[in-house]
Amino acid sequence: MKGRLAVVPMALLLAFYLVLVGWRAVLFVLSGDPVGILIGVALIILPLIGVWALVLELRFGRRSERLVRRLDSEGGLPVEDLPTRPSGRPLRDAADAEFPRFKAEVDAAPGDWRAWFRLGLAYDASGDRRRARGAIRTAITLERSEGAAVPPR
Repeated sequence: MKGRLAVVPMALLLAFYLVLVGWRAVLFVLSGDPVGILIGVALIILPLIGVWALVLELRFGRRSERLVRRLDSEGGLPVEDLPTRPSGRPLRDAADAEFPRFKAEVDAAPGDWRAWFRLGLAYDASGDRRRARGAIRTAITLERSEGAAVPPR
């Protein structure tokens, strides 16, 4: 829930930034100076890249949240019984010891989005954010293709 609450002010700040930078970009382009025009074009393009990245992150968050709810309703979320730091994050050694079980589950069923999602959670608990996001992206893709599959006649 904290993540959702943080998105609103971030989006408002981004909108405010886009208005300010957009106005400056227009002024640079209207200056007629070649360097000013280049700066103006850059000030238009770079914020658009930022918006694109923000949209991708929001979509990833929404889709992964949907998978968490679905997996939880099926009783398929792993039990959180790992020892934790005072911050609430699992101890890395304990998470690393549990990791082979989730990796073996993916190896046994590489087309199962549930196994990939649990692997992503295991990567996250072990502190490997890059691989966690990759595994969760794979789970999202597999789950979406599962829902789009045409049933046999």
